[in-house]
Amino acid sequence: MAQANDKYLQIISDIKKGELKPVYLLMGDESYYIDSITDAIVENALDESERDFNQTIIYGLDAEISSLINTAKRYPMMAARQLVVLKEGQMFGDIDDLILYVEQYQPSTVFVINYKGGVIKNKKLISAIEKIGAVYEFKKLYENQIPKFITDYLHNYSLTIEAKAVSMIADYIGNDLNRIAGELEKLRIVIGVGKEVTAQLVEEHIGISKDYNNFEFLSAVINRDLYKVNSIIKYFESNPKNNSIIPTISILFNFFSNLLLVYYAPDKTDMGLVKELNLKTAYQLKDYKVAKLNYNVFKCVDIIALLRDYDAKSKGVGVSTSTTDASLLRELTYKIMH
Repeated sequence: MAQANDKYLQIISDIKKGELKPVYLLMGDESYYIDSITDAIVENALDESERDFNQTIIYGLDAEISSLINTAKRYPMMAARQLVVLKEGQMFGDIDDLILYVEQYQPSTVFVINYKGGVIKNKKLISAIEKIGAVYEFKKLYENQIPKFITDYLHNYSLTIEAKAVSMIADYIGNDLNRIAGELEKLRIVIGVGKEVTAQLVEEHIGISKDYNNFEFLSAVINRDLYKVNSIIKYFESNPKNNSIIPTISILFNFFSNLLLVYYAPDKTDMGLVKELNLKTAYQLKDYKVAKLNYNVFKCVDIIALLRDYDAKSKGVGVSTSTTDASLLRELTYKIMH
């Protein structure tokens, strides 16, 4: 199944080719994709000289159904098409009545409906739009999908990024795509075309420490480097707003779950493990080879159980409200490494 980002890239590609549909319904919880697709349609549907008379942008709170339909039904002036965009459609009280337009749409109009923070539940309206146009729902990306979003975004501008830099950005920002895109734009402008985004550049221009982050923390745990683990926890403790324990636990859980797969993989050759763990190269196995020396299979099972327990504690289950993320992480890593 194609990921949301793959679907998004294909939609943008079609729009840039001029393959526009009469009606678009863009909805869901991920506003980044909704806004970006709308911006692409606005940029490509009309020439700049055509926009004064043929582009109308209306906000849901200000929209009135009869006026909106009349606007969408009118003919373009000195252009092949007109563009009508309904933004913040979730604020439009008569959204279901748009079926009156969709069932008798104007072929020379591109009508875009933005609906954020949820989905339209009127199946008749959805079905009517699908017959003549396109309906896209965008959900929030999962944490494990964020690295691909970062690499795809930069690849679109002929830029590459090292693995550590990807991890730093993903761990620090989470799945706030608008914020990630803003930071990547900053990097793109600074370093130019055809370059590689490094951890050093991320530290300099986004403000994420290249030495004190979840990427380095995981590495310290893998190598049983107690001094480095405690140094990073101390740094996290001094910057609590930017260093939640939740992504740290998630990264540890993903790694040790994969390590368990390494122990039980039917094909333990490098190529077999690359396939089992869905890695790109055998080089990425180096951390698992080190971890196998430091954590046997029984300890690995215990660690996964610990991580489940502390994930619940990080969300307030069975702990005092005064318990800090740093104290939980210090306790957790002591149990992992001893």
